[in-house]
Amino acid sequence: MKIHRITAILIRHLYLYQRSVPRLMDIFFWPVTELLVWGFLSAYLEKAGFGGANVVTILLGALIFWDLFSQSQRAVSVVFLEDVWERNLLNIFVTPLKVSEFLVSTVLIGLVRIILVGITIGIFAFFLYQFNLFVFGFSLIPFVLSLLLFGWAIGLFATAIILRFGTSAQVLAFGFTFLLQPFSAVFYPVSALPQWAKNISYFLPTTHVFEGMRQVINTGTFPWGTLLASFGTNLVFIILILWFFYAMFADVKEKGRLMKLD
Repeated sequence: MKIHRITAILIRHLYLYQRSVPRLMDIFFWPVTELLVWGFLSAYLEKAGFGGANVVTILLGALIFWDLFSQSQRAVSVVFLEDVWERNLLNIFVTPLKVSEFLVSTVLIGLVRIILVGITIGIFAFFLYQFNLFVFGFSLIPFVLSLLLFGWAIGLFATAIILRFGTSAQVLAFGFTFLLQPFSAVFYPVSALPQWAKNISYFLPTTHVFEGMRQVINTGTFPWGTLLASFGTNLVFIILILWFFYAMFADVKEKGRLMKLD
């Protein structure tokens, strides 16, 4: 794995953001718009006496972390799709660039996006709703890392599906996280779910992350068991998805469908 090849792909995509309004809107406009909607709702619930004093912290914290998860997933999938749309995928892989180097570069692009989104909505949340993102303390770091790992894994899974079925499956790059949200206990505890949904939710790292965040807010204690459960399930997903991606990539390359991907 060569650093200069990873850096080249990273710089190439970062240059695109300078004059691309849709890309900038995806980082700055849509997350802020969603923050305004949920921020007004949480402020109303707090004034009306619903949900207790922590309602703003719980809802806005959940929203911000879910946005970071969504950004990490879309970064991996959309970077791949952009090369498909531009008919540039074959040009990339006839170079000495390895698949692993391409994947690492997409992860780094996602990290840049996540930092920008986190800073933007963190500032808006502080000035509009007096919400301090660092209210979670050091527990913020491992839980966010777990979220990002799962987001990258899901982005890779969506990319593998697109490799197999073509751009007819590209909706997964933008909507896959919405399929997981009802089972991830983002804005409500797992206890609010019916039993069949609980059985699904405990297999998702996101569920353990948001349950852990609520425990930090409500009890002030750090849930080590919940954190380990999130990383454990992450490890299983990452191993399976990496195997699936490489299998799909090898199949597409063997059958010559890489240059015909559409």
